[in-house]
Amino acid sequence: MKRKAQCHCGNLAVLCEGEPEHVVMCHCELCQRRTGTAFNLAAWFPASAVEIEGDEKTYTRVGDLGIDTTFHFCPNCGSNVYWRTSVPDMIGVAVGCFADPEFRAPSVSIYDSQRHSWLIAPEGIPTFEGNGEEESE
Repeated sequence: MKRKAQCHCGNLAVLCEGEPEHVVMCHCELCQRRTGTAFNLAAWFPASAVEIEGDEKTYTRVGDLGIDTTFHFCPNCGSNVYWRTSVPDMIGVAVGCFADPEFRAPSVSIYDSQRHSWLIAPEGIPTFEGNGEEESE
């Protein structure tokens, strides 16, 4: 199965083959600021299953674990479509860019200590106060 994620104007697209290895819901403040909403929802695919089309710009930042993350966004509309970290051979794609209401639910919720009080993680998935090192109660 091939899925297509794209920016708001359609200039930058990511074609993904198969199912994501992980779908992660992140509530950290950095993701909140980057997405402009209460959390980030990322589908992680092997780089070998991803094809990029269109023009892009990048922004790199260091996260709280000291890991560089490079965000790829459309230079026209500004949508952040995908990102790469120092984790080799994996690409994170913004689930919302697929615009697919049937997309797989997240399998984990991280940085729940920064989660908005009105937001509830899907029932039955593991939740972590931080980056996944300690499980929340």
